[in-house]
Amino acid sequence: MSTKLTRRELAAALSTSAILLAQTPAPPIPSNADEELKAVKDTLRQNSEQLAKVDLPMSAEPAVQFRA
Repeated sequence: MSTKLTRRELAAALSTSAILLAQTPAPPIPSNADEELKAVKDTLRQNSEQLAKVDLPMSAEPAVQFRA
């Protein structure tokens, strides 16, 4: 039984596996409500710090028109 993959299918499979391997495992869910709240706040703080590091030029922003 031979399985043939096209170059596009092979590239998609390799990129998907690389993305899955690069992800960090989710932390365990705390059993206490206070610990869970603290974990969520820590996650939000870490995400906010990571976003603050990215410099996005104004030219990258899409042109938006709000109409009433």
